[in-house]
Amino acid sequence: MKEKFTTASFLKAKAEGRKITMLTAYDYSTAKLLDEAGVDSILVGDSLGMVMLGYENTIKVTIEDIIHHTKAVSRGVNRALIIADMPFLSYHVSVEDTIRNAGRLIKEGGAHAVKLEGGENIIEKVKALIDAQIPVCGHLGLTPQSVNMLGGFKVQGKSVEKAKKIIEDAILLEKAGVFAIVLEAVPEPLAKIITEKVSVPTIGIGAGRYCDGQVLVSQDMLGMFSDFTPKFVKRFRDLGKEIREGVKEYIKEVQEGKFPEEKHTFKMSQEIIDKLKA
Repeated sequence: MKEKFTTASFLKAKAEGRKITMLTAYDYSTAKLLDEAGVDSILVGDSLGMVMLGYENTIKVTIEDIIHHTKAVSRGVNRALIIADMPFLSYHVSVEDTIRNAGRLIKEGGAHAVKLEGGENIIEKVKALIDAQIPVCGHLGLTPQSVNMLGGFKVQGKSVEKAKKIIEDAILLEKAGVFAIVLEAVPEPLAKIITEKVSVPTIGIGAGRYCDGQVLVSQDMLGMFSDFTPKFVKRFRDLGKEIREGVKEYIKEVQEGKFPEEKHTFKMSQEIIDKLKA
């Protein structure tokens, strides 16, 4: 097994110019596969609301949901750093609530770090978490928990004023002590500027080629979620097609009596069979 990936590994990777890989997982089996494949970090994202629970956005996801799925992921991971999303309203009310909820994700869920959406508006919460020895990953640009305020899932930072605000927020997060910043759905030139300005790694999702690493929703990049596909997603496999074809083949063989075959069955001695028939 490769060396355990930690928050310090994020900073070391940026210093060495090595790209960081991150993918989402919400269950034991998937997390185990991703970890064995060598991904650096696994995000238990609130995207589980859409890809696992069928919600239209992430707003309905609860802290209990994230804890439940993080527990499963943590059982399947040996090397990767596990980051758990703090869901909507789990860090918006008070510093005390923020620390309590983040602490549950670490203690009960088994996460190594938490991720919060926002910049200046959550800086005091970020500082409090770090003071409580809870590592924090930032998230700027398109922040899905603010979808109602943003008016939908739209690219962020296209005007001078909005771009400057994202840059300023990134610098504030860096100063507050985050170990990385996710940049979602921002123009590539803006992501490049931010990546060059901050000393902590930037992890892009729809933020172009110049970020220090990339993250995707596993179900998107493996073709397992087809409700919608963002422009920034590359489909590396089409497991959805494979699953559908496999299930159809299973149905056909069961109906035709081709499955199970003899090799799939268990034996019993003829003596016992004769006694049962008597």
